[in-house]
Amino acid sequence: MTAASEGVARPALTEGAADVGHRVRHLRERRGMSLSELARRAAVGKATLSGLEAGTRNPTLDTLQAVAAALDLPLTALVSSAPATLRGAAVQIELLRVFDDGPVTYELYRMRVPAGLAQRSAAHQAGVTEHVTVFAGMLETGPVDAPLRAGPGEHVEWTADVPHTYAALGADDVLASLLIRYPRVDH
Repeated sequence: MTAASEGVARPALTEGAADVGHRVRHLRERRGMSLSELARRAAVGKATLSGLEAGTRNPTLDTLQAVAAALDLPLTALVSSAPATLRGAAVQIELLRVFDDGPVTYELYRMRVPAGLAQRSAAHQAGVTEHVTVFAGMLETGPVDAPLRAGPGEHVEWTADVPHTYAALGADDVLASLLIRYPRVDH
């Protein structure tokens, strides 16, 4: 699934791209990984990754998620507190809180999916789960091969180490909370 505008990728960050780029470079180098290796693991073009690290490219949410997964890190390890809101082709998420709880990290987001839009997201690293509670609208989400539906007051969860989707069904925007659970990976 793509956005109703047929997959138009929107920059994820409204500000802070240079800070994210420096953070990505630092984390990649700390792991002893070349730019080419990270680009290959994240399935992102080397030029795109180079521009991200230089702070000259404003990445999409999918690019940031792919890089975080390739580094075995939560998304917030890349974005920290720099941007308040991240945007994908259809999904807009606002970071509310990060919880580090020993062997796991939780990221809590406020999520909005405009009516009629959909987005397909790449797999996270092994063991990551997503938990969504819908407050308004009708959401189709979860694994691309077996999507789940939830309306106001309902909760769905799935193992997010497979490609997954978010789609606002019907005439109303979806307003929800998104909790992403990452197992800690030691390097």
